[in-house]
Amino acid sequence: MKAFLIAVLLCVFDNALASGQWQQQVIKSDADFRGLYAVDSKVAWVSGTKGTFGRTTDGGKTWTAGSVPDADKLDFRDVEAFGEDTAYLLSAGPGEASRIYKTTDGGKTWALQFKSAEPKAFFDAIAFWNEKHGIAFGDPVDGRFHLLVTDDGGAKWTLLPEKSRPAALPKEGAFAASGTCLVTRGENDVWFCTGGAKVARVLHSSDRGKTWSASETPLLAGIESAGVFSIAFRDRDHGVIVGGDYRKPDGTEATGAVTADGGKTWKPVEKPLPFRSGVAWAKDRWVTVGTSGSDASADDGATWKSLDREKYNSVAFTASGDGWAAGPKGRIAKYVKADK
Repeated sequence: MKAFLIAVLLCVFDNALASGQWQQQVIKSDADFRGLYAVDSKVAWVSGTKGTFGRTTDGGKTWTAGSVPDADKLDFRDVEAFGEDTAYLLSAGPGEASRIYKTTDGGKTWALQFKSAEPKAFFDAIAFWNEKHGIAFGDPVDGRFHLLVTDDGGAKWTLLPEKSRPAALPKEGAFAASGTCLVTRGENDVWFCTGGAKVARVLHSSDRGKTWSASETPLLAGIESAGVFSIAFRDRDHGVIVGGDYRKPDGTEATGAVTADGGKTWKPVEKPLPFRSGVAWAKDRWVTVGTSGSDASADDGATWKSLDREKYNSVAFTASGDGWAAGPKGRIAKYVKADK
């Protein structure tokens, strides 16, 4: 019996190592982090409640935390960065609380680039194609999704023309849960995902938001707390969406799907995951996180192995496979692969 138990434990241990593991890191902050961006193996940024941002420039050995002046009531749901000096923060609404800030000196100073003048606005995420061209995405206003673009590094943010802002379904919106309900790829592609309506959808533009196409997904829908929470691609065709009902963190009903045609069609994952709010491609595997734990898949989403049961909101990886996860009460963890 003793030998059997040892064998079982070794098998579990080997399976965990085969997927990787999280290494908890220290930051002097108790903010709830939802924004996360991994620049390279050394540099990463986080953002969260109470106007908080954080940064590492040594691969996570040390993290510094700061707050944007006069923004202590803001919740920075997303952060995008270009190196250790330049980064953007997006705070979620309502109204004037939806803002965009930029730093070019590593967070020493922040410039307010945009503050919503639309009382109905509630921004969810921000993404960039390159250092000049970016897009910000928000819940519908007067029946159409709110979309801003910049072509000068954020010096000016412009609302897309009405015809370029897709019409929303009744009760449809997005979840500012991880900063990954909106993603860009290459120089022109952008996708965003939705929930709250009778169906959960993915919308795609191949011309930086001028025109859009929509596809229905098999993820849980029909209630305001359910839908697609995060979307990621490993190339232009192959992607993964995750979500579910955030009010049921252990629920496994219709929480994940994969695409092989750029998001035109979606196939449910065979073994359902618990609710997940973030997914990312980690060079040779998918990693997904949520408030009930994290998982990894090395076979393009066909099967998933549990990594842990900690609470996370967001996950991000670099092209080289370096990545982090972030969550409530200042939680930050670095992903360590078994074969590293």
